[in-house]
Amino acid sequence: MSNPNEPKVDATTNFPKHNSDTPGEEFEVRQTSSSEDYTPDPSKSIKLSPARQALIDDIIALYSCEPTVERVKRYTPDCVYDDQFVYANDRYKMAGQWFALPKLFKASKNERYEIVKNDRDLIQFKNEQSWTFKIIPKTATINALVSLSLDPGTVDSDFIQVKYHKDQANDKDYSHEGVGFSFKKWQADQVAKNMDSKEVEQFIGDKDAAKRPVKKYGSGTGDAPVKDM
Repeated sequence: MSNPNEPKVDATTNFPKHNSDTPGEEFEVRQTSSSEDYTPDPSKSIKLSPARQALIDDIIALYSCEPTVERVKRYTPDCVYDDQFVYANDRYKMAGQWFALPKLFKASKNERYEIVKNDRDLIQFKNEQSWTFKIIPKTATINALVSLSLDPGTVDSDFIQVKYHKDQANDKDYSHEGVGFSFKKWQADQVAKNMDSKEVEQFIGDKDAAKRPVKKYGSGTGDAPVKDM
């Protein structure tokens, strides 16, 4: 029985024809923002159910250089991670990225975040993260819009999983074309297989997860409607 006091989920479904067997590439949400300003305002954050809040807590912990095997299991084997530096299209590559962060950064601190969308199959939040580099004594603070497309098979469970994780640091969406994208994909392909990590090796079977060809969008704005975030 549902708890009447639990925060409500918007019934909007962004991927109505998809199920858990649909490869992660098909769960990409496309958007061009009406503003480059992704500064979060926690006072405006949408309240989440305990299961959804637990998912966000695990994602924030991953951003904060606190990877664990259980937290990486928040993603389905065929998941996609897509940001300005990386395109990883299975959970093995995803694990490589999260477990590599503590090797690259001295610290990563979540400053604040704001949940801006809580649909049945999509959670979006503005995120402010401060990254302190190991080699260069400098801290960079980045505001981004994070979109988590949820697995239809676990969306009502206590352990919700993610099919597509997109991180956008400006108003434009990604084209998935050109030299920049080729490097993003190459980097993700190389990191996992070259890491000496028993945690990452636990996900090696996921490299054979179902995949679809990468969708390409020309300028990056194609098929990316303007949204007021």
